[in-house]
Amino acid sequence: MDQPTALRRTYRPAARPTVHPGRRVVTALALVAVLAGCVPSPTSPREGDPVPGAAPERFTIVPDDYHVPYAGTAEDGRRFFLSVELFSPEPGGPSYVGLFLWHADGTFDEVRVDAVTRPDGVPPSQAVPAGADDLVQARLAELGDYVLEPVDVEPFLEEVDGIEFGWRFQEYDGTAMLNIEPGDFIAYYAPWDGLEYDT
Repeated sequence: MDQPTALRRTYRPAARPTVHPGRRVVTALALVAVLAGCVPSPTSPREGDPVPGAAPERFTIVPDDYHVPYAGTAEDGRRFFLSVELFSPEPGGPSYVGLFLWHADGTFDEVRVDAVTRPDGVPPSQAVPAGADDLVQARLAELGDYVLEPVDVEPFLEEVDGIEFGWRFQEYDGTAMLNIEPGDFIAYYAPWDGLEYDT
């Protein structure tokens, strides 16, 4: 019986062409020019693109287990955000339970606010739950069968009894932000998707 013949492969590097030093420089410059064409040049914003430093037309509020426990869609289709941590910046000022409502298309509808006594011993600029569980449950009941889910809504500011409630646009160290009012304890920023916020 014949033994199988083993195949042998021999690797031989291809002969290197002779390159003159001047050609290397020309080749390198040509490569740089080609790669430079791959980088998009800055263009003026297209219609509808967000303008840097401008307030967004919409932003997303995503419910979580931290400062945003209640955000979603009410039974009637309106979008909502319920906060139990709103507070007056004035020392000794009240806390608030605030229900922010938007139409189904995300345009502002109304804000419902209840002042409650701020818990004792809380530093003036710190957000804490208002401790108004019955009031929170009553506000949630007003929503009917609601769904907790991300909502895409427009920012607004609405004055109630001399206090502004909603989302104030401002810039800090070159970063555009939407800060909740009153209390300024949530700050959303680009890309305005609600997945991260500063506190």
